[in-house]
Amino acid sequence: MNGLFGTIPPQINQLSNLTYLDLSYNQLSGKIPPQIGQLIHLRTLHLVQNLLNSSIPEEIGQLKSLEELALQNNYLNGSIPSSLVNLANLAYLYMLNNSLSGNIPSEIGNLSSLQELYIDNNQLTGSIPPTFGSLKHLRLLYLSTNSLSGSIPSEFGHMESLNELALFKNNLSGFIPRSLGNLTDLTILQLYENKLFGPIPEELGNLKLLVSLEVSQNQLNGSIPSSFANLSNLETLFLRDNQLSGPIPQEIGNFMKMWMLELDENQFTGQLPQNICRGGTLEYFIANDNHFRGPIPKDLKNCSSLKRVRLERNRLTVNISEDFGVYPSLEFISLSDNDFYGEISPQWALCNNLSSLQIARNNITGRIPPELGNSAQLRALDLSSNHLVGEIPKELTKLTSLTRLILSGNQLSGGIPMEVGSFSQLEYLDLSANRLSQSIPETIGDMLKLYYLNLSSNNFSLGIPPQIGKLVQVNELDLSHNVLSGEIPTQIQSLQSLSTLNLSYNNLSGSITIFNELRGLVHVNIEHNELQGPIPDIPAFQNAPIQALEGNKGLCGNVSGLKPCKLSKNGHHKLLYAIMFPLLGAAILLIVILALYFSFKSRGKHADEESESSLISASLFAISSFDGKLLYSEIISATNNFDSSCCIGKGGYGNVYRVELSSGDIVAVKKVHPLRADEVRAAKEFQNEVMACIEIRHRNIVKFYGFCWSAEQSFLVYKYLEKGSLATNLSNEEAGKELDWEKRVNIIKGVAHALSYLHNDCSPPIVHRDLSSNNVLLDAEFEAHVSDFGTAKLLNPDSSNWTNLAGTYGYVAPELAYTMKVSEKCDVYSFGVLTMEVIMGAHPGDLISTLPSSSLEMRLLVKDVLDQRPLPPSADVQDKLESVMEIAFMCLAENPHSRPTMYAISQLLAR
Repeated sequence: MNGLFGTIPPQINQLSNLTYLDLSYNQLSGKIPPQIGQLIHLRTLHLVQNLLNSSIPEEIGQLKSLEELALQNNYLNGSIPSSLVNLANLAYLYMLNNSLSGNIPSEIGNLSSLQELYIDNNQLTGSIPPTFGSLKHLRLLYLSTNSLSGSIPSEFGHMESLNELALFKNNLSGFIPRSLGNLTDLTILQLYENKLFGPIPEELGNLKLLVSLEVSQNQLNGSIPSSFANLSNLETLFLRDNQLSGPIPQEIGNFMKMWMLELDENQFTGQLPQNICRGGTLEYFIANDNHFRGPIPKDLKNCSSLKRVRLERNRLTVNISEDFGVYPSLEFISLSDNDFYGEISPQWALCNNLSSLQIARNNITGRIPPELGNSAQLRALDLSSNHLVGEIPKELTKLTSLTRLILSGNQLSGGIPMEVGSFSQLEYLDLSANRLSQSIPETIGDMLKLYYLNLSSNNFSLGIPPQIGKLVQVNELDLSHNVLSGEIPTQIQSLQSLSTLNLSYNNLSGSITIFNELRGLVHVNIEHNELQGPIPDIPAFQNAPIQALEGNKGLCGNVSGLKPCKLSKNGHHKLLYAIMFPLLGAAILLIVILALYFSFKSRGKHADEESESSLISASLFAISSFDGKLLYSEIISATNNFDSSCCIGKGGYGNVYRVELSSGDIVAVKKVHPLRADEVRAAKEFQNEVMACIEIRHRNIVKFYGFCWSAEQSFLVYKYLEKGSLATNLSNEEAGKELDWEKRVNIIKGVAHALSYLHNDCSPPIVHRDLSSNNVLLDAEFEAHVSDFGTAKLLNPDSSNWTNLAGTYGYVAPELAYTMKVSEKCDVYSFGVLTMEVIMGAHPGDLISTLPSSSLEMRLLVKDVLDQRPLPPSADVQDKLESVMEIAFMCLAENPHSRPTMYAISQLLAR
C-alpha cells in the first residue's frame, strides 16, 4: 500500500510494454479506464481493495496475455463482461466482494487455462452455467453469497481437478448431483444455506480426501449414506437444520481428525456414535433437537478437547454423575430436556473456561454443589425443573460474571443468600416454584442490571423490601403466590422500565396509588391480597381483566366488577367536567365531519360544472406555513399533474412524489389513490388520520405540513428526507458501509423514542401497525424518522388491501395469525425485527425462530451476524450492540405479554 488516491489515469495506456501492474491496497476511486485494454503485454493486473466504483470495462478482454486478474474488495458494479472469454491464458480470476450483478456469462466455461475463480459475495443472479464443466484445470471455485438460482449442474462432475467448491448462501434448489462423487480431489464442499432437497448422494462417499462437508440449512431428507465411512480425512461435518432422519452410522466415530460435528435440528433417531472422540480432537459436538435415545458416547467422558457441547431436546438417558468428566477447554454445555438422572458433580467446577452450564428439565436429584462457586468464568447457570433439594449455596454468589441464573421448578428450601447482591452482572433471576422461605433480602436491590426477577410460588414472608426500587432496569417482576405482607413500598414507583407486575396471592395491604407513576406498565395482577382504595388511573389497571383485581375487598374504581369509589364534592365537579367536555367536543367534531361530508358530496355531483379555480377554493386544504391555494397549484404543476415520471415511491394506498417548490423548499407529497364519492367511511378515516398527524410533534417522526382533500386530488404533504428509506440504505453496498455502528445504534434509538411517543404521549395512543425498514426515513445526518403510521386506516376493509392492516410480511407479530386485534405489542415485535435488520444489514429471516437461550449464545450470535460492511465495532460499541440485540430478543417473544413496552425500551436505550 502506497497511500495513492484519486483515479487511475487513462494515460496509463502509454506504458505499452508493461507486463505487471499492482495498484492494490490504495484509495483509488472512480472507474477502471477503458484504455487499460491497450496494455497488450500485461500478464498480471491487481487492483485489490481500492474504492473503484464503476463497471468492469469490456476492453479488459483485449489483454490476451493476461494470466492473473484480481479486482476483489472494491465497489465494482454492473455485469461481468463477456469479453473475458478472449483471455485464453487467464489462470487466476478474483472478483469477490464487489457489487456485480446480472448472470454469470456462460463463456467463462471456455477459459480452459483457469485454475482459480472467485466471484463470491456479489449480487449475481440466474443459474450457474453448465459450461463450467469444461474447466478441466480449475482447482478452486467460489460462487457463494450471491442470489444464484436453479440447480447445481451435473456437469460439475467433469471438473476433475477441483479441490474446493463453495456455493453456499444462494437460492440453489434441486438435488445434489451424484456426479460430484467424481471429484476425487475435492477437499472442501460447501453447499449450506440454499434450498437443496432430496437425499445426500451415496456417491459423496467417494470423496476420500474431503476435509470439510457443509450442507446445513437446506431441505435435505433421508439418512446419512453408509458410504460416509470412507471419509476418513473429514475434519468438519455440518448437517444442521435439514430433514435428515434415521440413525447416525457408527463409523462416523472412527473419524480420527474430526473436530467439529453439527447434527442439530434434524430428525435423527437411535444412539449417538459411541466413539465420537476417538481421535481426541473433537471440539464442537452439536446434536440438539433430534430424537436420539440411550447413552451419550462412551469416550465423551475423557474428551478433553471439547469446547462446546449441545445435546438438548433429545431423549438421552445417562447418569450425569458418572458419564461426564473434566474438560479444561469447555466453554458451553447444554444437556436440557433429556432424561438424565443422578446428581450434579462438583467436578464441573474444574472446567476452568466454562461459561454456560444448562441441565434444565431432567431428573437430576441431590443438592447444588457449593464448588460451582469456583467456576469464575460462568455466565449462565440453568438447573431448572429438576428435583434438587437443600439450600441455595452462598458460594454461588462468588460468580461475579453470572448474567443468568435459573433454579426454578425444584424443591430448594431455606432463604435467598444475603450475599445475593454480589451478582453485580446478573440480568435474569428465576427462583420460582421452589420451597424457599424467610424474607426477601434487602441486598436484592444491589443487582442493578437485573431486567427479569421471578420469586413466585415460594413461601417468602414479611414485606417487599424497599430496596427493590433500585432495580431500575427490571422489566418483569413476579412475586406472586407467597405470603408477603404489609404495604407495597413507595420505592417501587422508581421501576420505570417495568412492563409486567404480578403480586397476586399474597397478604399485601394498603393503597396502590403509587402505581400511577408507572407509565410503562402494561400487564398487572394483584388478585387475592388485602389492597384497598381506588385503582390507579393508568391503562394497565383500567384495562385489566377483573380476575387480575378480584379478591381485594377494599378496591374501588370505574372497572366492571369493582364497586365505584365514593366521590367528594370536588370529585362530583370533576366528574361533571369529565362528562361535559368530551360530549361538547364530540358534538363539534360531528358537525365538522358532516359539513365536510356534504361539501364532498356536493363537489362530486357538480364537478363538471365548476371551474378549476372554484374547485380549489372549495377543497378542504390546510398547509402550515404555506399559502394553501398557491401550493396546491404549484404541486400540480411541479408533478405534471402527478405524472408517473415524478414518482419516487409506490404503496398500496398511494404514491409518493418529490416536489421542489419555487421557494426552494423540497417536500414529499403522498397522493392517495382516488376514492369514490360514496366511500364515506374512507373519507372519515382520512380526516381522522389528518387530525392525528396534526397533533403529532416529535423529532423522530416525519414532519407533517398539511393535506388536500378534494374530489379530484387528495394528498398529504410531508418534509422531504434526503437519505431515503432505511431499507434502501441497508440494501445498497456503499450506503451500508457509510452506516457505521454509531449511526446504526442512533437509528435504533430514534425509532424507539418515536414509538414510545406514539404509544404513551398521544391521546388516544397510536399504534403504527406497519413498522418496517421501508417506513423509517433518514435525513442528511442519518437521524431516523418514522413515517406512515396509522395509514392502514385509509384502506377499504372490503378490499384486497385488508391484509395490510397487519403490517409488512416479515415484521408481523405472530399473534396476528389468529387474531385481528392490534395492540402496542405488535409494534414492539416489529421493532425487534427492525433492530436485528439494522445490526445484520438484512432482514433476519428464519433466525427469528432460533433465538439464543442464554447471554453467552447471544454474544456468539452477535459476532456471527454483524453486518460485515462497516468497520468492526470497538469493544465499547460491541458491548452496546450486545445490549441492543438482547433488547431485540425480548421484543421478539412469541407471547405478547412477555414483550417490554416501547417506553421501557426507550428508557433502556437512553442509558
